[in-house]
Amino acid sequence: MKVTVCIGSSCHIKGSRQVAEQLKKLVDEHKLEDRVELTGTFCMGKCQQGVCVTLNDAFYSVTPDTAAAFFQEHILHKA
Repeated sequence: MKVTVCIGSSCHIKGSRQVAEQLKKLVDEHKLEDRVELTGTFCMGKCQQGVCVTLNDAFYSVTPDTAAAFFQEHILHKA
């Protein structure tokens, strides 16, 4: 499973670093390092939609406040 977090300037301002850090922490806590590839990329072209995250090419808008719920719903149950 590949999770990509936008680290472009617009998403950075909206908290992409915090989102990436939270997802990394949760992947580690649940020992999913061998099943979840967490990467970063620059602009995904959807800057107005918040911190852009793709999961196996599906797009999501995630904030630091919703990162844990995103992990629970979309990553943990599918890993």
